[in-house]
Formats: sequence, C-alpha cells, structure tokens
Amino acid sequence: MANFMESKNPLLKDSAMSKAVNKTADSQDLVEVINKGEVMTVDGAVNKTLILFSLMMITTFVSYMMPSQLFMYVGIFGGLGAVLFASYKPHLSSTLAPIYALLEGLFVGTISAIYAAQFDGIIFQAVSLTFGTLLMMLAIYKSGLIKVTAKFKMGVAMATGAIFIVYLVSFIGSFVGFNVPYLHEGGLMGIGVSIVIIAVASLNLLIDFDSFEKGAAHGSPKYMEWFCAMGLLVTLVWLYWEFLRLLSKLQRD
Repeated sequence: MANFMESKNPLLKDSAMSKAVNKTADSQDLVEVINKGEVMTVDGAVNKTLILFSLMMITTFVSYMMPSQLFMYVGIFGGLGAVLFASYKPHLSSTLAPIYALLEGLFVGTISAIYAAQFDGIIFQAVSLTFGTLLMMLAIYKSGLIKVTAKFKMGVAMATGAIFIVYLVSFIGSFVGFNVPYLHEGGLMGIGVSIVIIAVASLNLLIDFDSFEKGAAHGSPKYMEWFCAMGLLVTLVWLYWEFLRLLSKLQRD
C-alpha cells in the first residue's frame, strides 16, 4: 500500500527524497551542509526549473521548424529513459535533467507543429491554458484549499497509474489495429475523457509543489533541485499535450 501513496511521477517518489535526505545526514553534519549552501532550497529548485524550460525551448524551436517522427520518438523514449534513470540515480540529476529537457523539446516541438498545421491558434491556446493551470494550482496549493496528504497522494497516484496503463494499451494496440474507446475520439465522451485526464495532471502539480517544499524543509542535497525541477517539467509537458488533444477535439466537433 505504501507504494501507491507515492507520486507516480517517478522523479517525485517520497522514497527517493528520503534516501537523499539520509545520504546527506550520513555524509556530514547537516548544519555544516546548510551553512555551505549545499542543501536544496525552493528558490534553487525554481531557478533550475527555469533553466530546464529554457533548454527545452531551444530544441522545441528546432523541431517545430523541422518536425519529424524521428524527433518525436527520440524525444518520447529518450526523455522517458532519462526520467527513469534519474529516478534510480537521483544524484546524477544535474546531468540527466538538462538531457531530459533537450530531448523532450524534440517531442514538444514536433507535436506542436503537427497540431498547428491542422488547427489555427491551437498552440497559443494550449500554452495559455497550461500556464494558467500552473498558476491556478499554485494558488490553490499556497492557500491550503487542497491539502497534499498521504490519502491525496494515493488517490492521484492510482488515477495517474490507470491513465498510464490506458495509454500503454493504446500505444500497443495501434500496432495491431486496436483503439481504446473515446481516448482519441471527439464527441461528449471523448471530450469528457480528456477533461478527466487534465484534472488528474493538474492535481499532480500539487504533489510537485509539495516536493519542492518538503525537499527544502528536510535538508535534501543540492542535486535534488534538479531532480524536483525535472519532475515539474514532466507534469507540465504532459498537461500541455493533453490541452492540445482537448482543443483539437473541441475544434473538430
């Protein structure tokens, strides 16, 4: 049961955070580490997020101007590989996080070009909705309107895991002619499915914010700033992609 109470974003597992804290505590006196500025801070994690976003935008621009399926699949699977490796080797996050950002930009740029070619104005709308949601969820988190408790994490984790399984089945099914009903379709049901997925992705942002604060409060190592920043970027990319899918369904209908 404990595993289900962790974030399904592989970068933001409570167990990974705990290991990092223990490693710091075992290696040297925590007070000395803090005095040297070698522990994670919220401001540091925010700065790392901005750096990763800037890196992602470089390859996003390149792949948007020259979209290709190769870029898209390299971005998807290369980025996934970097995320999974970082989840097991978080101390390498300062290297893996920038790699993830650059690879993910290949996916974001290509998928954006594909949707932009079919639907006018969809990129601006999706970007606006993504950052609007980010700010809204940050306000909700800061206000305490939704508490990030163990039960909350468990619920979001189970919902996120279920969505991941559905997408995996859909991906495998695409090679054998099987489609998951409503997942890629328009109409009220298809739109409803997209809204539910966006809601789950948005709730993951609360867990991301909580990880920033808990990492800083627990005296996590400095590299955890990169670790947590990459986790937030993972959620934002997912949210942006889901908004593209929802808007495309709305414009088709």
